[in-house]
Amino acid sequence: TNISDNKVQQQNYTAQSTHAHMMPPESEPDTPRSVGDEKDLSAAQSNGSLEKQPSQSFVDESFEYDATFEDPPLLTVLSVYLGLALLVLFGHLRDILRRWGFDKTMTESKENTNEGFVPLYNDFESFYTRNVYQRVCHLWCYPLAGLPGAEIEVWDRHFDNYNERPRLLKTKKKFINIGSYNYLGYSEPNGASANDAMDEIRNGYGSASGSSLSELGTMTLHRQLESLVSKFVGKEDAIIFGMGFATNALNLPSLVTSGCLLISDELNHASLVMGARLSGAKIKVFKHNDMKCLENLLRTAVIEGQPRTRRPWKKILIVVEGVYSMEGTTCNLPEIIALKKKYKAYLYIDEAHSIGALGKRGRGVCDQFGVDPRDVDILMGTFSKSFAAAGGYIAANKKIIAHLRKESYDFNYGTSITPPVCRQVLSSMQSLMGLNPKDDGLKRLQRLQENTRFFRRELKKRGYIIYGEEGSPVIPALAFTIASTCAFGMEALRRGLATVLVGFPATPLLGSRIRFCMSAGLSKENLDKILAILDDMEATLGLRLSRRKLKARK
Repeated sequence: TNISDNKVQQQNYTAQSTHAHMMPPESEPDTPRSVGDEKDLSAAQSNGSLEKQPSQSFVDESFEYDATFEDPPLLTVLSVYLGLALLVLFGHLRDILRRWGFDKTMTESKENTNEGFVPLYNDFESFYTRNVYQRVCHLWCYPLAGLPGAEIEVWDRHFDNYNERPRLLKTKKKFINIGSYNYLGYSEPNGASANDAMDEIRNGYGSASGSSLSELGTMTLHRQLESLVSKFVGKEDAIIFGMGFATNALNLPSLVTSGCLLISDELNHASLVMGARLSGAKIKVFKHNDMKCLENLLRTAVIEGQPRTRRPWKKILIVVEGVYSMEGTTCNLPEIIALKKKYKAYLYIDEAHSIGALGKRGRGVCDQFGVDPRDVDILMGTFSKSFAAAGGYIAANKKIIAHLRKESYDFNYGTSITPPVCRQVLSSMQSLMGLNPKDDGLKRLQRLQENTRFFRRELKKRGYIIYGEEGSPVIPALAFTIASTCAFGMEALRRGLATVLVGFPATPLLGSRIRFCMSAGLSKENLDKILAILDDMEATLGLRLSRRKLKARK
């Protein structure tokens, strides 16, 4: 899919409705999402989780938060292309020296495949990896030496021959961690969820399942988790899987096949892209969050039907994400649902980054926008972000879930979630629902949302170009150039700050960025220290590129 267009302006709703849509709509008595909700809230109140939340916010509300995309300055664009041109030029010179035997740092520029075989790798991406990424790869893929909580320990490494051969050392370093998917702060060595997970090993379930869900891998814990997930997201039924990536990649082929149309946002995750390609369905891509482009595709599909035969499509499936992991934006759910109903299509939402992080009750984009979950056909999510575990789920009506239990490749061939991980998810999700007296999940959720709004606004005040809505825990700060991104990584590590650097091919060539991931485990003191580090680095890096003036809140 094409991910090169980052100039699409976000709809006005994104900047204005962050607080207006926090309250979910009143559900009818027979609405699946209403089952147990009153008990959840009353239990939370009895546990004191609502009363314990701080009454005063430390977020600066003096200006309006602008969530629309901002183009880089012209000088920055020119410097990006000039830098890329120089990298490509010197890369080709190095490849020539390699062919002549003068440069021994990397292998031959062309892949050594048998005659007549298709090359395994894209030429430019292989060239880019060899001559650009390899020279700075010491800034990525640090081996962890402990849990990725508010602080993180990593093993030191030594690289020989220009980063070609890394060696693991026996020393460690500790950093403030603002790069891990630990939204609710459950990645901790001690606590209710961690202790419950350890108890499952002692209680006889063991540390592994050793089988697929369709054979011997389904335990009582798995059934309990499926029931809890369906209740949490407001759907009739749910099914769980051992791997989040595979939840998308191996289940989309069971939902759409040849003769179906899959309409995908251009910035969808690689797992969705793989699942779409494996399905055999016809794929159409619309510009990110562009509702006019989406409606044009839907209208054309309904009018023209399938190519050549002009028969109606068997199914039209719209696939979007709740929060996009590289942009920090949320899908325009109310308008997507309106289009889905208008053109009689189905809707699949990947909530990997929104479940547990968005909404007043942490129940994802439906909770955030006050949308009835019954209006979304399939809700998918993972347990590795907010719940500090592993695996994924799909929630839908009973008919769809029964179909997946029969047809899903992952359900029939993938290993099920291990018992300790399953208990970790159960415990943390129950905490968020107010059903676990040992932990206050709602307090964690409020802390996450408070930290997110505070950090986003402070970066805006300092002049960084930030993508995404105010409530999104994924906070990308645009650096644009590869050199600036790598320089930020080196300077941050020197000052004890660990974060994520993102560049091509995960982003467009012009879209290199630093991605901060907010966590409830970070205190106000941690955030102030991080901002102080950024202020200290600014004189060297010059990443405050925004030209927009902050508008005072009315």
